[in-house]
Amino acid sequence: MLPSFYKIMTFKEKVLEVVSEGLKDKPSLFLIDIAISESNKITVTIDGDTGVILQDCIDISKVIEGNLDREEQDFSLEVASAGVSSPLKLVRQYKKNIGRTLKVKTATETIEAELIAVNDEAIELTWSAREQKKIGKGKETVVKTQQIPYSEIKEAIVTINFN
Repeated sequence: MLPSFYKIMTFKEKVLEVVSEGLKDKPSLFLIDIAISESNKITVTIDGDTGVILQDCIDISKVIEGNLDREEQDFSLEVASAGVSSPLKLVRQYKKNIGRTLKVKTATETIEAELIAVNDEAIELTWSAREQKKIGKGKETVVKTQQIPYSEIKEAIVTINFN
């Protein structure tokens, strides 16, 4: 019988530890998600402060392959970067996208606007809107700014403009 302080790692915990170790050599990269299917397909999603190149995915894949024993646990592996259309999940992802346009969904509204500020609690967006003039007829363009706490964000995706 094992002592009570001895903890046997789950497969996912072991994969997480190996990936974390591999990312230490590449401080501009960070982990977004690890998913392991019932058939032991490991899907690792990474992102980077300045993006992710193919070699980054290859390097992390090699670290995982080299530190997991297929005799102990057979698996298949996919290491990929967070895609352009992937929702933002981490504060670090929001920070790297300051100045870009986001489509942010909350429980009550969807806003497409420029991300201008990020802190540990919320993001700040700005956009132009056409509104009824306060005096006289017609509409005028007004600049709006809104802070949205992360807790209220259901989904945030970077939008690509081809202008």
